[in-house]
Amino acid sequence: MTVADLRPRRRLARVGVLAGLLVTLLGLLLAPATPASAHAVLVSSSPSASAVVPSAPGAVVLTFSEPVRKVPGKIRVIAPDGARADRGEPSFSGTVVTVPVDPSAGRGTYLVSYRVISADSHPVSGAFTYSVGAPSTPPADTGTDNRADPVVENAVKVAKYLGYAGLLLLVGPALVLGALWPRRLSRRGPARLAWAGLGVLAFATVAELWLQVPYTAGGGLLDIGGTGLGAVLGSPYGTAHLVRLGLLAAAAFLLRPLFAGPVGRTDAVILAILGGAALVTWPLAGHPAASPAPAVSVVVDAVHLGAMAVWLGGLVMLGGFLLRRADERELTAILPVWSRWAALAVAALLLAGTVQALIEVATPAALVETTYGRLVLAKIGLFALVLAVAAYSRALTRRADTARQPRAVRRAVWVEVAITAVVLGVTATLVQTTPARTAASDVAGPGAGYFTATLSSPLYSLQVELDPAERGNNTVHLYAYTKDNRPQPVVEWKATAALPSAGIEPIEIPLLALTDTHAYGDVNLPAAGDWQLRFTVRTSDIDQATVSATVPIR
Repeated sequence: MTVADLRPRRRLARVGVLAGLLVTLLGLLLAPATPASAHAVLVSSSPSASAVVPSAPGAVVLTFSEPVRKVPGKIRVIAPDGARADRGEPSFSGTVVTVPVDPSAGRGTYLVSYRVISADSHPVSGAFTYSVGAPSTPPADTGTDNRADPVVENAVKVAKYLGYAGLLLLVGPALVLGALWPRRLSRRGPARLAWAGLGVLAFATVAELWLQVPYTAGGGLLDIGGTGLGAVLGSPYGTAHLVRLGLLAAAAFLLRPLFAGPVGRTDAVILAILGGAALVTWPLAGHPAASPAPAVSVVVDAVHLGAMAVWLGGLVMLGGFLLRRADERELTAILPVWSRWAALAVAALLLAGTVQALIEVATPAALVETTYGRLVLAKIGLFALVLAVAAYSRALTRRADTARQPRAVRRAVWVEVAITAVVLGVTATLVQTTPARTAASDVAGPGAGYFTATLSSPLYSLQVELDPAERGNNTVHLYAYTKDNRPQPVVEWKATAALPSAGIEPIEIPLLALTDTHAYGDVNLPAAGDWQLRFTVRTSDIDQATVSATVPIR
């Protein structure tokens, strides 16, 4: 085929690239802008979890660690009689979700269940109870199920694994055919592998979009509605996947001439730009876009993914084609070049992986205390094993007789591929797991960043809430009840805080009576330790009693 014969094909390829880029641009224009944030957790609520309040609130307020988005119909407040107590749609304002509640729903225990979407596209769900007047048997929420469908969760991991596999099966052949493939050898086998990789990648991308609907809403595989699908396609997650599909369509037009024969420098540069842009869509649809340093995390994750695709895709081409088909002279020229490429890819993987770990894990303790951290350790262990095999492979390529006896190299290559296939599985699970920096800081509920206790005396019961139960400024709420759990009017409130182990004498806590049964105050606790809090409540001109509590302050 002459150069003149190739020119019309190249013009057609570039027109196809332009069409694919227009589709990508359209996806970007149609997607609404939303602020980036991290994998959210519930850090506090009002009323607090397990609290007993004297009167019914007009709203339940949920405060998350980062801004969240709504899942329609998935935030509910159930009254003690099992009826819905929430009224109207909840309002979302950054990290705060306000749920209007009917204040006349009655006394007893209420159930609050929620499911929202964090900016890294993962659902956040949970439930807690609070009581009005006195606790009762908690109601059941039979109208909705916020639990994740395990079939959907596993299908999402499989789809992500297929996406990684398709990427490396596409990148490896494209790179080797463009730079290392001997002219005398047929390109049919590698081209078929690359087209299969492109097909798997496109299928995985569509599957991820489909599965995201039931994954975020909590339904089954076929629970797909127009509203849910529209919400996913209009989200940052949907935008990233639509852009990826557009870039793949554009790249396909340039891949066809590449698979047929060498291409010009312009087409190679355009193809590299499209590939780099496509790599960025992975971090934009996951944890990196919501990290404390999103720009750094997105770039680092794209480099990490690209280096993986180059290394593993090249290994597949080396073991599947070059070491079987190339002759001694060709291997003598190819293997040293590939060895340098592999070394650069591994160096990029190590550097990018280290930066990722520092951002997402945050503390050494989180490596062993969180699921995310333990998965990172497993990935590090497997990667170290791969590096040992890779070092052996590189030593083989430096030997003079390797080109004449490629079987040893092939065996080492396939061992690398087998181990890294497991690494990809760990990675597919890792990207669906709450980052350690967030999991380790989950302070929702009593016992972590919050203290609550019910103190009893012969005259009354006192519900004590201290938030955040840490060094520095703290908020105190006191609720008084009779012995039969009815609101107890109080004439006078007094409170002190002391830390005998540090020689801190009792500090008076100024209290403001918000109602005759509820008092509020602020206190600064300057040191960590077991603080002694004492509360004196006078219920009449002559009746009063003192209760105390030991509060661990971090």
